[in-house]
Order: sequence, then C-alpha cells, then structure tokens
Amino acid sequence: MINVGIFGAAGYTGGELLRILRSHPDAEIDFIHSQSQVDKHVAEVHQDLFDLDLRFTDQISSSVNVVFLCMGHGRSSEFMSEHALGKDVRIIDLSHDFRIKGSHDFVYGLPELQKQAIAAAKYIANPGCFATGIQLALLPLADAQEITDDIHITAMTGSTGAGQKPTPTGHFSWRNNNISVYKAFKHQHLAEIKQSLLTLQPEFNSALHFVPMRGNFTRGILASIYTQYEASEDIAINVYKSYYGDHPFVHITDTNPNLKQVVNTNTVLLHIKKHRDLLHIISISDNLIKGAAGQAVQNMNLMFGLPEQAGLQLKPVGF
Repeated sequence: MINVGIFGAAGYTGGELLRILRSHPDAEIDFIHSQSQVDKHVAEVHQDLFDLDLRFTDQISSSVNVVFLCMGHGRSSEFMSEHALGKDVRIIDLSHDFRIKGSHDFVYGLPELQKQAIAAAKYIANPGCFATGIQLALLPLADAQEITDDIHITAMTGSTGAGQKPTPTGHFSWRNNNISVYKAFKHQHLAEIKQSLLTLQPEFNSALHFVPMRGNFTRGILASIYTQYEASEDIAINVYKSYYGDHPFVHITDTNPNLKQVVNTNTVLLHIKKHRDLLHIISISDNLIKGAAGQAVQNMNLMFGLPEQAGLQLKPVGF
C-alpha cells in the first residue's frame, strides 16, 4: 500500500483527494494536515466524510510514501524550503509554484503530454484547471505541427475554482444568476499552456487570446476554442483520435457535450467541428478532479507503476 499524506486537506482539492483516495485499491491515507483545523474530525470540515475516521493534525508522519500539497499558491515553495521529507518521499504539488520550468526538480504533471517523464519523477507540478482543459484541446494540433494562426479561447469555470475561502465574487449571493469575465487576456495559466505547446511544436509563435469567465454553477469547466485550420474535419478528428489512443481519460465525442457528462469524473470530452476555415474545439472537464485532485492521483498512479485508472473509475452526476 502507498501511504499518503495531504497538506492543506481542509480545502476543496484536499477534500476531493480524500474522497478519491479512500476508495483507491493501493493507497492508504496516513495523515491529513491543516494548520487551521487541528484535532477536528474530518467531517467537521467535509461533512460528507462522516464515516472516515480521520482527524486533522499539524504533525508530519515519517512513514508516508507520497504527499500532496494543496495549500494554495505561494505556500508550496515555502514548504519545500522549510521541510526536509525522506529522500524517497514523492511530492505532488497542486499549486502553480513549480509549473513553469526553472531551477527546481518538478516535472510538469500532464499525463497526456509526458507520461514517461511523470513515471520517472520524484516531484510533480500538477497542472492548473483551465490549463488542463485548454491544453488537451490543443496538444494534438501542436503534435502535428498544425497550429499556424492565433488561438481564441473562451472558457467558463464553476465557483469551486475560486477555492473554499469566501471572496466577493465567489459567494452564493453574487454568483447565483450571474456570470462575469475576469483576467481577460492575462490569466496565469497562459504561461503553462504556451510552455506545453512549445514542447510539441517548437516553432509555435501564435497568440493565445484567452477570456476566462466565472459561471453561476459549482464545478466544471467548458472551454470553447477555435483557430484557422486548412485540412478537413475528418482529418482533424483522426489527428485527435490518434493522439489520445493510449490516454484513457480523454474521449472524442461526435455530439455537442455538456458539463454533467464529466462532473465528478477524471474524464475530458472533446468535440471537434470545422466551420468554414476554422476548427472549433469544445473541451469539458471537472475543475476539481481532472483539473486538480483526480489528475494528481493519476500522476501518483504513474509514479508508483500502478494502472493509470486505479481509483479513478468515477461516476458522473448525470442529473
């Protein structure tokens, strides 16, 4: 069994990790760490986990094989500088601190981009939620060297994307019956998206025009993406099916998808359609699972040589 520790276990992504890992056939939760909820039973924070016999702690166990860092942006780099875990302990960070290549040992954890590097890594930087859905919509084109023009992206995320702490634009009264644009053309996930596209298409120099939106729903991301494309729709679909043939969580659908098909799963659905000289890709995913906790578990599975889908055969909500 893989012994797991979770730092920042009181937040949304920490809670999703608990829900997934409690049923994982090869993992056991060793400790759940929180500075603000010490000694509280897990159900006092995550009310649905009333039958999980765990309490939050501010202590670090030495018996873990892997830790997940869910502490928020900026906190993970502090953690790495202040703590020395065992030399064999793997780390999967869910913040943006190590996603961009630099003077660190973290591997960018998008399995559909670099599965072999993840399997050999000790430290993983889990991708961002918007970045995951958008990259999965574009990687096959980049791999085929077929991004030749600017890319236009409009994407909407649910309120859980803003985290558990209430904010002026995150609480129910503001979000209900309301949508808004934020961080237009300057969202922080643009850097990691471009980094990945350059990995596959080194000559990529097109602009990424990204308009993110806050939705009046709880979870999920729908991204609508288009760019100039010369080949036919059938050729494009074959490019996508070929690229994702060995990737179990990405599926190409012939029908216009909706969020309820993927919410509560690690699945991404892509719908590809040609309109005159434009290729339109719709990408839908769950921001808390494939966009965060589920992808982190997928990375853990790869790091420990487990089946990639272990613990991640999750049911969508449907209704």
